Amino acid sequence: MAKAWPLEGVVAQDAAPCARALIGWTLTVEGVGGVIVETEAYDSDDPASHSFRGPTTRNAAMFGPVGRAYVYRIYGVHWCLNVVCGKAGSGQAVLIRALEPTRGVSSMHARRRLEAERALCSGPGKLCEALAVTGHHDGLSLIEAPFALT
Repeated sequence: MAKAWPLEGVVAQDAAPCARALIGWTLTVEGVGGVIVETEAYDSDDPASHSFRGPTTRNAAMFGPVGRAYVYRIYGVHWCLNVVCGKAGSGQAVLIRALEPTRGVSSMHARRRLEAERALCSGPGKLCEALAVTGHHDGLSLIEAPFALT
């Protein structure tokens, strides 16, 4: 039997209210992470959203079950992590833009090769590097290992 989604009421919402509701939750990947402090909402009506033109191989996770990760590469360089939300098939997701590092900070320093703690997770690409999130995580549940969202 599948685990119950602890944020069911949050991720069932459309992207904008979900983005606001995720602020203050803790996101970790294999025990490394922190408190979500900045998010950005995307839905299929937004021309900036990857779901605007409908489902593709690249954005399939956005149209899948809610509570999953949608991970993609931007500019061919940085990974970005999103929480799929809304109704299944609606193409909505919330980009996790920044975290306050609270867990596994030494691992983040090593991965990002810098000392300034404030800069560890101060952008979507930076936080993915600090948490070692890659395309391998695309489509995975955010309540099962390696993720935890509490």
